[in-house]
Amino acid sequence: MQLVLLVPWILLGTVEIPAHADDLKPETSAAFDRYIAATEARMDDDVRRNQFLVIDRLPASRRQEVYDQVHHNQIHIEELHTQKDNLPIAIPNGLIHHWAGVVFIPDASLSEAIGVIEDYANQPKTYNPEIRRSKLIEQSGNEAKIYIQFANKLIITIVLNVYSDVSDAQFGSTRRQAASRSTRIAEVADPGSANEYEVPADSAHGYMWRFNNYWRIDERDGGVYVQNESITLSRTFPPIVSWVLTPLVKSVPSDVLFRLLTDTRKALTKSGSIPK
Repeated sequence: MQLVLLVPWILLGTVEIPAHADDLKPETSAAFDRYIAATEARMDDDVRRNQFLVIDRLPASRRQEVYDQVHHNQIHIEELHTQKDNLPIAIPNGLIHHWAGVVFIPDASLSEAIGVIEDYANQPKTYNPEIRRSKLIEQSGNEAKIYIQFANKLIITIVLNVYSDVSDAQFGSTRRQAASRSTRIAEVADPGSANEYEVPADSAHGYMWRFNNYWRIDERDGGVYVQNESITLSRTFPPIVSWVLTPLVKSVPSDVLFRLLTDTRKALTKSGSIPK
């Protein structure tokens, strides 16, 4: 079974954006692919260097401080910025939202954590209200295809159908990773009604163009560390509102990630929430 759950980073729901938003341009898509290639190369290096979690990449003094924090029921969340040859990767006509979070769940095992994260039948319950529907479409060894419908309500409600390919990898007996890469994202109109339908691409708002999501589970220290790292590509804002909205949407992913990891812990422990 695959280890998959997409984080619902529907980042642009703070304002109504006119339909017929700018289409995803080839140069924007190509830049996102370069960003992903550099990020996944870094992830591979992290495994080779025994830096399985983002915490392990921190300087020694800060690393110990963060480990102490997560062992005291806090969640570590940080914004990431992948570089190529020590230079930022430009994304023309697009915004990258790249975040990672780690939670420690004592007395839990790798298999138990996997059981929660890949429990498609119960994901709408576990991760309510962000996940409305969840389905494993097909499975072949360590590869899978999935469908998840996300919902996010800020000022307006945005619902997206996200279809993804997933690959799963095991590192020894105590570490697991699942990489999910979107293959199609469609905006949903009239969600929940008898008239629900997917909006044609040329009439969509550009809330989310691409979505890659990476789970890592590390069993040690009397429990499991659960990490989620996600990368979303969205449209830019018109210049007249960009100075206000861009900082605003950049603050959304950390809250969404916090809820995701909190819900994962609740499902494993059946106890209260994690102090923020």
